[in-house]
Amino acid sequence: MLATTGWTAVHRPEKDTPLRIAALGAWAKARIDGRPVPAADAPARTVARFFAGLDGAQRARLADGYPLVVGNLDGAPAAVRYRANQQGLEQARRVEEARSHDVALTPADRSTALRRSHRFASLIEPGRQIFFFDPSGNGRVAEVFGDLAGAERVSVIVPGVDTDVLTFERTQRRLTSPVGMAESLYEAQRAAEPDTRTAVIAWAGYTAPTGIGVDAATGRMAVDGAVLLKSLTTALPGDASVALFCHSYGSVVCGVAAHELPRRVTDVVVAGSPGMRVENVAGLHTSARVWATRDEGDWIADVPHLEVGGLGHGADPVSPAFGARLLSSARAKSHTGYFEPGTDSMDNFAKIGTGAFASVVCATGNDACRRGISGTEQD
Repeated sequence: MLATTGWTAVHRPEKDTPLRIAALGAWAKARIDGRPVPAADAPARTVARFFAGLDGAQRARLADGYPLVVGNLDGAPAAVRYRANQQGLEQARRVEEARSHDVALTPADRSTALRRSHRFASLIEPGRQIFFFDPSGNGRVAEVFGDLAGAERVSVIVPGVDTDVLTFERTQRRLTSPVGMAESLYEAQRAAEPDTRTAVIAWAGYTAPTGIGVDAATGRMAVDGAVLLKSLTTALPGDASVALFCHSYGSVVCGVAAHELPRRVTDVVVAGSPGMRVENVAGLHTSARVWATRDEGDWIADVPHLEVGGLGHGADPVSPAFGARLLSSARAKSHTGYFEPGTDSMDNFAKIGTGAFASVVCATGNDACRRGISGTEQD
C-alpha cells in the first residue's frame, strides 16, 4: 500500500524555540500585584476565574509582559489573547529577521527565517485577531473572524497536511490555506444568515504531517492534535454551539477527538477525508451530527480506506455503511475546492455553521441527510 499510494515521507521532530522556553520560565515566577499567576497548563476554568478577578490594566500588563504564554492560555479572555499575540508575534518577527541575516546559518535556513519574518509581520497587521501563536518547530497559529465572545455559533476549520505558520495563509491558491477557508466560510455564513452572530476560527493549532507520507498514513499526529482540539473547543468563551469543518487529514484529527469533544460541539463535517480511524459513525462515540462530503474528482477516493498495522485510517466516511449524513459538493473541484464560493459544499458548510439545516442539500438528491434534525421539514 505504501508504494502504490505514495506514503513516503519521514517524521520531522518538533523543535522548541528559546523564546517559548524563556517565556514559560518567566511565567512560572510571575506575580501580578503580589498574586501568583495560574500555571501555564492550568484548567481553563481556573484561568478564567483568575482573569475575572483582574482589572483592565492588570490584564494588559500580563499580556504585554508574558505574551507567548498569555496569548495561548485557555480560559483567558479573547481580547487579552489577541493583544498578547500581537506582542508575541512582534518578538518572534524580530528574532527571525535577525536570523535571516545570520551568516552562520545556511542559505536555506536564512531564507526560511526571512519567510517566517514576513509571515509574522502579516499576522500583526491591524484588525487581525490571533487567538493562538507558538513559534516552536514549524509554528502553530489560530485566527478568529467575527466576534468570538458574542457569537451564537462558532465554526472551526481543522486543516490537513502541510499546514504550519508559513502555509497558514496564501496569496496564490488562497482557499487552500486555513485563513482562506475560514474567510470564505465566514463570508458565506454572513450572506446566508446575516442575523445570526457567528465566528469562524482558522485553526492551525496542531503539528500536521509534512507531505503525503508515513506521518499522513498513521494516526500519531492526529492523536496529539486531538488533545489540542479538545482543549480548544472546551475552552471557547460563552456557550455558543460549535461546528468543526475537518478537511483531509484534519478529519483524522476530528475522528480521534470525537469521543472526548464537549457536548457544545454539535456538528462534525468532514470533506475529502481519508478516514476517521473508525468503521462507522457509532465508533466515534459522539453526540454530534456527523456529515461527510467528497467531490467525485477528489484523488483521496483512490487512497485505500482500511487500517492495517497502524497504517491507513479505516472506513470511507462517504460510504453508506459508515452512516454519516452525506452532503452534496457539486461544483467543488478536486481535493482543495470544497471552500470555493458557489459550490454546494461551501453553501452546505455555511448552512450547517448557522443552523439552517432545513436547506442543506444532500448528496443523494433527497432529504436523507436532514432527517431527524429539529426544525427541518421532516420533523
